[in-house]
Amino acid sequence: MEDRAVALDRSFIERVNKQDFSDIGEGWDHRKLGLSDSDFIGMFESQLKSRLLDLESRKMRARNQGFYTIGSSGHEGNAAYGLTFRPTDMAFLHYRSGAFMIERSRQLSGETILYDMLLSFAASSDDPTSGGRHKVLGSKRLNIPPQTSTIASHLPKAVGAALSIPLTQRLELASEMPSDSVVLCNFGDASANHASAQSAINSACWAAYQQVPLPLVFICEDNGIGISTRTPKGWIAASFSQRASLKYFYCDGRDILDTYKVSREAADYARVHRKPVFLHVRTVRLMGHAGSDAEIAYMKKEHIFENEAQDPLIVTAQQLIEARLMNSKQIVALYESMKLRVEAIAKMAVTRPKLQTIEQAMASIVPQKRNVSDKPCLDELSRGELFKADKLALSKPLHMGKLLNLALTELMARLDNIVVCGEDVGKKGGVYHVTSRLVERFGPNRVINTLLDETSILGLGIGMAHNGILPIPEIQFLAYVHNAEDQIRGEAATLPFFSDGQFTNPMVIRIAGLGYQKGFGGHFHNDNSFAVFRDIPGLIIACPSNGADAVAMLRESVRLAHEEQRVVIFLEPIALYMTKDLHETGDGLWASDYIPEQDSTPLALGDITTEGRGDELCIISYANGYYLSRQAQKVLMETGLKVRVIDIRWLAPLNIDGIVAQAKECKHILIVDECRKTGSISEALMTGFAEALREACPPIARLTADDCFIPLADAATLPLPSKESIIEAAMNLIGKELNQALLKEAL
Repeated sequence: MEDRAVALDRSFIERVNKQDFSDIGEGWDHRKLGLSDSDFIGMFESQLKSRLLDLESRKMRARNQGFYTIGSSGHEGNAAYGLTFRPTDMAFLHYRSGAFMIERSRQLSGETILYDMLLSFAASSDDPTSGGRHKVLGSKRLNIPPQTSTIASHLPKAVGAALSIPLTQRLELASEMPSDSVVLCNFGDASANHASAQSAINSACWAAYQQVPLPLVFICEDNGIGISTRTPKGWIAASFSQRASLKYFYCDGRDILDTYKVSREAADYARVHRKPVFLHVRTVRLMGHAGSDAEIAYMKKEHIFENEAQDPLIVTAQQLIEARLMNSKQIVALYESMKLRVEAIAKMAVTRPKLQTIEQAMASIVPQKRNVSDKPCLDELSRGELFKADKLALSKPLHMGKLLNLALTELMARLDNIVVCGEDVGKKGGVYHVTSRLVERFGPNRVINTLLDETSILGLGIGMAHNGILPIPEIQFLAYVHNAEDQIRGEAATLPFFSDGQFTNPMVIRIAGLGYQKGFGGHFHNDNSFAVFRDIPGLIIACPSNGADAVAMLRESVRLAHEEQRVVIFLEPIALYMTKDLHETGDGLWASDYIPEQDSTPLALGDITTEGRGDELCIISYANGYYLSRQAQKVLMETGLKVRVIDIRWLAPLNIDGIVAQAKECKHILIVDECRKTGSISEALMTGFAEALREACPPIARLTADDCFIPLADAATLPLPSKESIIEAAMNLIGKELNQALLKEAL
């Protein structure tokens, strides 16, 4: 069978010359739709450019000069809403949106969109969007955060961005988007079935049902197929046309005038009513899913030919001829001249430099620090008024849960763009009351109770961060984040990388987790693995073991997000929330006074802490493991051993140099890791010591949790390290017989 790209190219010229048109289209008068002659022709030019880029991308791939062939052919009708929506309306696009990109670029002077997109095809480091890291549709000037081969993971953050527009108005915050903006996101009919899409659409409806302003347009470009799997006929309309609080519009995306008319109505509705809209756009997919996709393997020839007969470029050509704006010869001449232009630009683009070093590739993983106004700490009078209800608590040492609550309170009072969001964070104050009284102090616009859906919670945070808000989303339990991992891995953490640092979504994600909950148990609430985060480039993981550190680390995490635009996981050990004592009841050694921000000593990213200066044994741990190691340290020292204990605190990036520098002074090293043996941070520590010290490394061992989920009730601690097992592991490592009488007395 003939290459369909070649066939489609030839067919367009032949059909326009013969005026072999279809019966698609409503016969709209573009002027009555409020569309000028120049804009009508301009949209057609955007459609042609998009098609010619698709054709050229396949030629580049054949020459090994281009590296991406998923195109927009058949979806060129989205040029219409490239004109309908304003350049200030943030757009989250899927990969068949070339015509939208090109048409939006026509609204701003100085754009070189063809060259820019061809640089992206060629993976050139001159690509102004990604710097050669990926073929992306995105632009800072065009207000299009870049997406890669996304399915539907961009929809939840579109909800968050849309919600942020009226929210910044209510909070009187400076924002990236004008107050009358809307947000749009487009996706395919197959992607509409994805959990991320269902989550986003449901959360938008849930909010709008409660009269929460949400100026958002979901655009489903329905070509009837997902790679080779057909979408049931009528499925999209049946699924979304009757959804509560979701206004439904339909248009024929093959007909650019119909698409312009209806998309303008949809945009106007969202803009005026501040409610979510579902725009269902009928399209057709041409030339397969991508250059490597041979449709003939799963589709009959007749069906392929039928699709090609619905080419939207032919429909627009017919409309232009009937409107007497162009004739067939002019259209063909325009097409041919544009083809030569695209080919000439491609020849230049493929000569431009590529990424040559790993340093260049990694340069945008960590965003650039930004200049922000230094908000002063609260003075004593303001803080006294803020903490009036906590006056009694402030007079004595406190546990971690309460200290975190006070730190959050003071941070929110100082930085008025912080918004806390999550399930039950409002009046209930969270499951463990860490957000207690925040809604009374700062109101429901800054403490947002969300629906029970982690994807929506994280998407809300990512989207709000696009518009000047500093989000602190809460995930109730560590195990729950697995439902929504891609929002962190595939969206939040990758954005600076794929945008060459131009876009960021800074935030602090608070997650309650880890094991050792007495009398509770069960793996879903005692998840002792955070391995899901550890290999995400650029992500910071903070994990305090005590209240004083928790306060200082939360302040540093907020600073990292606010000033350095970082995404921070703040992992809070549940079992230590209410812990005040270390060795015996009433000793109060794990409680701390609350130190106001202006009087505190900063705790920088990577800072470790060491308890003791012993040189016989160094125990390295974090969170619950550090707490237990401190208990074991007392016992071991009472038997005559000289022991020091290191609290790692920051689990990523891991300060291996600082840890090694402290530990190598000791004759033995024991790593205590409360997470499972496989995939735990102890593996990274063992590797780090081996690489740093090689033959000079002291005898080293690790004690970890077993590769087991956490069982219920009293069995919950069976797979986990304990004070006793730490002592036993230490003595086995040192090779000494422990005096049983001394041990019994110490225990």
